[in-house]
Amino acid sequence: MRTIDDLDVAGRRVFVRADLNVPLDGGRITDDGRIRAALPTIAALRERGARVVVAAHLGRPKGKPDPAYTLRPVAERLAELLGTEVAFAADTAGPSAREAVQGLADGQVALLENLRFEAGETSKDDAERGELADRLAGLADLYVGDGFGAVHRRHASVYDLPKRLPHAVGGLVLAEVEVLKRLTEDPERPYTVVLGGAKVSDKLAVIANLLGTADRLVIGGGMVFTFLKAKGYEVGSSLLEADQVETVQGYLRDAEKRGVEIVLPVDVVAAEAFAPDAPHGAVPVDAIPADRMGLDIGPESAKLFAEKVKDSRTVFWNGPMGVFEMEPYSHGTRALARALTESEAFTVVGGGDSAAAVRALGFDEAAFGHISTGGGASLEYLEGKELPGIEALRD
Repeated sequence: MRTIDDLDVAGRRVFVRADLNVPLDGGRITDDGRIRAALPTIAALRERGARVVVAAHLGRPKGKPDPAYTLRPVAERLAELLGTEVAFAADTAGPSAREAVQGLADGQVALLENLRFEAGETSKDDAERGELADRLAGLADLYVGDGFGAVHRRHASVYDLPKRLPHAVGGLVLAEVEVLKRLTEDPERPYTVVLGGAKVSDKLAVIANLLGTADRLVIGGGMVFTFLKAKGYEVGSSLLEADQVETVQGYLRDAEKRGVEIVLPVDVVAAEAFAPDAPHGAVPVDAIPADRMGLDIGPESAKLFAEKVKDSRTVFWNGPMGVFEMEPYSHGTRALARALTESEAFTVVGGGDSAAAVRALGFDEAAFGHISTGGGASLEYLEGKELPGIEALRD
C-alpha cells in the first residue's frame, strides 16, 4: 500500500476518511481520543501544503440529517487541537461541501457533515453507494484512508471512494495494521487475550479463531455468565445468552483439546438491580443468588486476572470486565488496566469500550503498548477477515 509520503499533495485537495465517531453528552464530547488519533495525518498533510478535506461518521443516523449527530462539535474540537480554523460544511456532498472545499487555501482544513446523513454511505446497493462516492470524488484530487474504526465496513467513503481517486493509507491505519500483524503472525508467547463486554455472541467468531493462536483466554464482563452457565453454574438474573450455551460448551471442549487455557472469574460482584446504589457484594461464582445480577468480576478474580496478564509476553484486551461507568462496578476493569500497565508484555487495548474505560478511569495512555481506535475492526482482523477498507487501499 502507498503511504501519504508517496503522494504529491501540495496545492491539491486531499480527502481524508477519518474516524471521528466520538461519544457525546448532548453537544459535549466526553472522549476526544479518536480526534487526537486523527491529528498526525491531518497535520502532516497540512505541513506539505495540502488542502485537507476531512470526512467521518458519527453515531447511527438513519441516512438523513439529524441534529443529534451533527459533526459541528467535532469541527470545533478539531480546530482547537490543530490550532487553526476548520471550515465546517453543513452538508456532506452538496452545495455547502463544495463551497467549503473551494474556499480552502494550501494548508487549510474543512470538515464535511456526517457521512451517514447520506443514505448512500451505508447502502448495500452498489449503485447507491457509487452515486455518493462519485459526488465525494468531485470534492477531491486524492484520497487517504485513515479511519481505522470504519475499515471493516463496505461503505461508500471507505470502500467505493478510494477506487475513484489516487489513494494512500494514512499513518493511523498503517500503525493499527502493523500492531495487529504482530498479534496474528508471530506473537511473543505466552499470548493472552482478555475478552469482556456484554454479549458472547459478538465475540464468537474471534473466540473460534483465537483458539488457534492464543495460549490463554481470560473472560470477564457480561459475556462471562454464558460461560459460567456452560460450566453448570447458576447465574441468577445476570445477563445470559441461553441460545449460546451449547456453542460455548463446544469452545470449552475445543480449548481443552488444543491446550488453550480458559480463565473464568472465581467471584463476581452481584447486585439486586442495575444501579450504582443497589445493594451489592462479592460472591463466589457457584453461589450467585437467584435474585441478583453480576455486574463486575470480584476482587479474587481481579487478582487472578492480573496474575495471568503479568505471566504473559503479549496481551490483547477487548471489552470491560464490568459496568465500569458505575463506580461500584468499575474495580475489575480498573484492576485489569493497572495490571496491563505493570506488565512487561506488549499490551494492546482493542478499541471501543476498553479504550474509553482506560481514559475514563484516568490511566496514562502511554503506559500501554498500543490503544486501538477501532474495536470492531480489530476483532474482525483477529477473526481473519479481509477488511473492505484495507482491501480498497491496496495498489
